[in-house]
Amino acid sequence: MAILHLAVTLKLHLNDTKMDSNLISNFLVRLIIAVRHLLGTNEVHKFPGYPAEARSTITFPQQAAIHGYRAEEHQVITEDGYILTMFRIPRRSQCHEAIKGPPVLLMHGVLESADTFIDAGPKDGLGYLVADACYDAWFGNVRGTFYSRQHVYLNPDRDWLFWQFTVDEIGLYDVPASINHVLKVTGAQQLNYIGFSQGGGTFIIMCSERPGYCEKVRLFIGLSPATRHYHTKSIPFREISKAINKFRRPLDEVGIWEIFTKGYPVQVIIRFFCRNRLLAGAVCGTLISVLDSSHAGSITPETLKVGFSHAPAGISTKNAARYGQAVMSKKFVKFDYGRRKNLEFYGTPYAPQYNFSAVTVPVVVIQGLNDGIVDVKDSFWAAAQLPNLISYRIVRDRYWTHFDQTYSKLVSEATFPIIREYLSQYRS
Repeated sequence: MAILHLAVTLKLHLNDTKMDSNLISNFLVRLIIAVRHLLGTNEVHKFPGYPAEARSTITFPQQAAIHGYRAEEHQVITEDGYILTMFRIPRRSQCHEAIKGPPVLLMHGVLESADTFIDAGPKDGLGYLVADACYDAWFGNVRGTFYSRQHVYLNPDRDWLFWQFTVDEIGLYDVPASINHVLKVTGAQQLNYIGFSQGGGTFIIMCSERPGYCEKVRLFIGLSPATRHYHTKSIPFREISKAINKFRRPLDEVGIWEIFTKGYPVQVIIRFFCRNRLLAGAVCGTLISVLDSSHAGSITPETLKVGFSHAPAGISTKNAARYGQAVMSKKFVKFDYGRRKNLEFYGTPYAPQYNFSAVTVPVVVIQGLNDGIVDVKDSFWAAAQLPNLISYRIVRDRYWTHFDQTYSKLVSEATFPIIREYLSQYRS
């Protein structure tokens, strides 16, 4: 009943155009705490009529096998002890020519996992399309997602320290570790990197903070790469992240160190509704439109059903707070701890800016005009600072959204020809 009361309260407030942003923030944090404490992690599984088969989903290798692809699983340990799971589709059976080089590493966005690149199925899943083009396709999973929720000595269920990371640490440790592993296993000197949203922003962080790592990459393709989010059109993205940033310490104190995790109430409830084809289109399609922007018919009900069985894939509360800072800043900076702690961490009262000029690798950016999460203004702002930008491509479909980049049924005709063109140019 408390959750129902909060939901009614939000609806009433949303109808009030004069609602103060502090009221939104307070409501959102109360809702997060209420869901966590009233439902708990597994209580939703006890709801009458909840199907047993909806309690778990197939893994990346199992899903690939359904469509005739063989996927390998690899584990990587970062320098700070996080155990990451990576996947590889080394060869498509229909690929009768030699495997093309260099290998291709695909890195997912926030609240996603490697699954995002195959959820749209063989016809339009970017991971399948890359493999079908005879490339050695690798897929990363960053710390805190359900595939990489492990550490050599920290327990994610008990240790607060496990969750003290943001995109800053992902770019500093996870992306370099993933690149090193691919090069070690394949024996290649370089790879090509495709980063969607957060996966693109963390690549820029890596180049800024880890000298020498850009030289390990021949080409960087950024699909709506996320840096600042100052112009984001998504009200839920803006308000939820701002609320979490504002109340991060109280959330920490009540033990909410991670949110939107696979298997937790919010994700399980969404997955439950999205399993029905009709509801997937009506309810879950609407949810996508509210979070991002509307593009009618672009993402099929089947893809929504599969996609929401894997997403949200989990995020640390601190990283969500980091996005709350990104929507309020005109710069791409590290986590802002406040003046006093910034002096302790960085030696300066302000959070340092990332160095775009360190991204010396050739860069291609592919951007949609209707992107609600990474607005074209922010994307172009970041691209303009890259010293070796070889192409900034606007998708011809003027309704192309953020989630279209990985989930649309039109990927094979709207964006993959661009990706294939540049992968071909930067082959060994």
